Amino acid sequence: MAQTFIIQKNSREEVRISRESYRGHELVNVRTWYRADDDGTMKPGKQGLAVKAEKLPELIAALQQLESEGG
Repeated sequence: MAQTFIIQKNSREEVRISRESYRGHELVNVRTWYRADDDGTMKPGKQGLAVKAEKLPELIAALQQLESEGG
């Protein structure tokens, strides 16, 4: 089972970050999940990003650059 990290976005949404395999590709998935009105369970939303795991170092470097610039 893939490890998942959760960042609380607000009282109804959270961002889940996981590494998974999809159709033979290793992906890093960053997706917003929301609490459903009908039954209160968390469901994946349309907002998100999936990148090949091999691109993870570039993504991390870009995020670190943004952080160092104060953005």
